[in-house]
Amino acid sequence: MKEKIKREIVTWIIVIAVVLVLRAFFVQAYVIPTPSMEKTLLVGDALLVNRFIYGVKIPVPFSVHQIPLIPGRLPRHGEIVVFQYPFEKRDFVKRCVAIEGDTVQVINKVLYINGEKIAESYTRHGDYNVYKPVNLDRKLYQRAWEQAELYDILGRYVRDNFGPVVVPEDYIFVMGDNRDNSMDSRFWGPLHKKNLKGKPLFIYFSFDLGREAQSLLDILKVWQWKSIRLMRIGRVA
Repeated sequence: MKEKIKREIVTWIIVIAVVLVLRAFFVQAYVIPTPSMEKTLLVGDALLVNRFIYGVKIPVPFSVHQIPLIPGRLPRHGEIVVFQYPFEKRDFVKRCVAIEGDTVQVINKVLYINGEKIAESYTRHGDYNVYKPVNLDRKLYQRAWEQAELYDILGRYVRDNFGPVVVPEDYIFVMGDNRDNSMDSRFWGPLHKKNLKGKPLFIYFSFDLGREAQSLLDILKVWQWKSIRLMRIGRVA
């Protein structure tokens, strides 16, 4: 009897260890808490995230450097990415619209990369108002943006007319598909590759919360869900 209990305990320890390893290095579950990616991803969409694709790195304590453990690649143009927000320990999901070396500009809500207008069928604009551009020295603009100070200077005016800026080496530029309701690289600057968590694989579950989630506790209040969106399950993000 004791041997059987020991075997079961060992089996569960192994299972838990495997799950933890898979979660740490290969897959992660993530639930969309805000409407910044609508209509591509909705509040309540539960994603399975591939953490392997951008590589696995071990952070060096008290440093911005990382030790590569498993090689990966950088995001590509138009790819949806999950990342840790640079200024808080929270995971966000946005779309990579530009990579290092790209010149990014938004003119009257239209995105331009390296001077070319980008066709984006997935974007949504819920506000027909257009904030006019504000003239600012280009070098000052670039420096303020890289140091996450541009929003402090220009405020909401960066939303509809932004840039041009050049994405620095080892960084990407991310934006939400719901362009008028997304706090993204226009507001808080470029995203360093060390903050990348992974790429969504597919939606494994979806529920209608009826509002924006303020915390994990909101998502866990099953009794407040309006409905389960079965038709979204299995969609590739």
